[in-house]
Amino acid sequence: MTISDQQRLKIEVAKAAVAEVPAGAILGVGTGSTVDCFIDELAHAKIKLQAAVSSSRRTTDRLTALGYTVIGLEALAGPMDLYIDGADEIDPNLCMIKGGGGALTQEKIVASAARRFICIVDASKRVEVLGRFPLPLEVIAAAIPSVSWAVRAFGGEPSLRPGVITDNGHPILDVRGLTIEDPKALETALNQIPGIVTNGIFALRPADLALVASNQGVIRLQHK
Repeated sequence: MTISDQQRLKIEVAKAAVAEVPAGAILGVGTGSTVDCFIDELAHAKIKLQAAVSSSRRTTDRLTALGYTVIGLEALAGPMDLYIDGADEIDPNLCMIKGGGGALTQEKIVASAARRFICIVDASKRVEVLGRFPLPLEVIAAAIPSVSWAVRAFGGEPSLRPGVITDNGHPILDVRGLTIEDPKALETALNQIPGIVTNGIFALRPADLALVASNQGVIRLQHK
């Protein structure tokens, strides 16, 4: 798949996602290159939102530049209607690895505050078992050594993502070599390690719907 082919698929799935957004919604918006396409297509379709809740400064800047009002979760009286985001990998149960763009903590928080989560990806992100993509961990800097020792016990090899500090002010460890056959169990176990702010497994709160773009069109995968 060439870069131009992949960009075309991102635009196609972005357009499909726009069709899922009800007018006047409070919309949670993720982060990444596919989400950038979604935001652009949302504006092009002139979809009116009550407001958007953003998962990163990058997304906030893009939304506000296109005229959308961005609010924080503290402004909500209850759950949002919908959250839309991409993924680095997604399995048949719609569990995901996210965080390649470094926004995993805010993405997980915003996703948890939505009634419905739609994941938008191109077909290259589909896998049978998670783990081919390095698993991101946002960590407290002082805990990098202890977190690294702990995740090696799970069979992974952590490395510090060079030059990256999250919007929350933390570094990211990328863990390679994992075969994540039970995403919920590993997400839960990693949540117990002191010093990990967030891990990039989204299995306790998987997507409700995945829109997957391929050369054969956009398909819909429902959570089982």
